[in-house]
Amino acid sequence: MHHGPAAELGKDYSIEYKTRLGVILFFIYLLVYAGFVFIGVFYPDLMGITALAGLNLAFVYGMGLIVLAIIMGLVYNYFCTRHEDKMNKEAEL
Repeated sequence: MHHGPAAELGKDYSIEYKTRLGVILFFIYLLVYAGFVFIGVFYPDLMGITALAGLNLAFVYGMGLIVLAIIMGLVYNYFCTRHEDKMNKEAEL
């Protein structure tokens, strides 16, 4: 047996905004991650220095990357939802 979609999907009026924001956030993350890789490849001894509360730079930077990804996901969701709501209201008029 087949069934339809769980939710009715309509036209996405904010696809350009969401794409642009996603690409911007991707490149920001890429730069921060490239910094991590650069240090790891060219200055590996630097990764061993104590950076914060007795933890080395590799751990702090790595955990920072994870936290940054979560924050960026929340930022993306917030701004995209806000823009979608705005565009949907305009489309109803």
